[in-house]
Amino acid sequence: MGYCDGKWTPVIIMIMINSALGLANALVKKVLDGGVNHMVIATYRLAISTVFLAPIAYFWERRTRPKLTFNILVQLFFSALIGASLTQYFFLLGLSYTSATLACAFISMTPAITFVMALIFRVEKLNMKSKAVMGMVMGTLICIGGALLLTMYKGVPLTKLHKLETHHSINNKSAMKPENWIIGCVLLFAGSCCFGSWMLIQSKVNDKYPCQYSSTVILSFFGTIQCALLSLIKSRDISTWILTDKLDIMTVVYAGAVAQGICTVGTSWCIRMRGPIFTSVFTPVGLIFATLFDFSILHRQIFIGNVIGSGIVIFGLYIFLLGKVSQMKEESAKKLPSHFGEEEEENDEHYKKGHLMVVPMTP
Repeated sequence: MGYCDGKWTPVIIMIMINSALGLANALVKKVLDGGVNHMVIATYRLAISTVFLAPIAYFWERRTRPKLTFNILVQLFFSALIGASLTQYFFLLGLSYTSATLACAFISMTPAITFVMALIFRVEKLNMKSKAVMGMVMGTLICIGGALLLTMYKGVPLTKLHKLETHHSINNKSAMKPENWIIGCVLLFAGSCCFGSWMLIQSKVNDKYPCQYSSTVILSFFGTIQCALLSLIKSRDISTWILTDKLDIMTVVYAGAVAQGICTVGTSWCIRMRGPIFTSVFTPVGLIFATLFDFSILHRQIFIGNVIGSGIVIFGLYIFLLGKVSQMKEESAKKLPSHFGEEEEENDEHYKKGHLMVVPMTP
């Protein structure tokens, strides 16, 4: 009955979404190892996402969509530059140096990194007397510690590498060099910082243009153009844009339509139903599936440092989320009893309309 009445629907959807994202990262890693330009992948991915989400945005929000002014377009342009173009640039380049497992580990840190960005830009203030804030700070520090461990320590391998010496395995060995590994982790962290900063920017944009699907389509469109221009940094050869391998084509379509398109719609729905904290809890699921796909599809070695570092990141994430939940309860308790019901009802209605929702794009 739980499945029929929708009680478990958000849980199932979030597990499916994060497993799909884990598979997308593993497939994209395989394509990157094949020599495809990482910004070509980003461009195609955002272009496919734009085409996929445009009809949904048009029909779903045609009655509620406010007027799109030049000022909002400029804000969405710079939001796309931070959240789509630069995030994809650093993230995919970092993925080419490391693994899908590490990429998902850094994605799991996004809530904590966003909190740090909020402090830097003074969007949020610290009250060190609050136990909730102390928990958030502690969770953030634990996440950062886990990221440093992932970057600096690999340890002994827990799995054996296939003996077949292919073009992929040669690239695999090159990516496992310590210097490449560290560079890749730094790039992934830079991508996570861009994504965290975008969360803050987009939350402000949503106040003026509260249409998550239309906003995502515009962001994806701007991001497509920006990523195409950024790809010129690495190569101006037109042949790099022609994908002939079936796996490359399938990966790009899957990453754009499923990982970027369907997952965006599903995450939006889950945020609306259960809130952003609920959706953040399932982020480590993508890490687990990415590790499985990393081993089964890419035949990569899993090191003890990967397991311990990822575990620390997940532990820190949950400490942070517990602190965030406690902070929300503390803020609710400060409301006057006589007005609490009215304010809560108003906030719920405000939330349902999407004003408090950050568009859940995926890096």
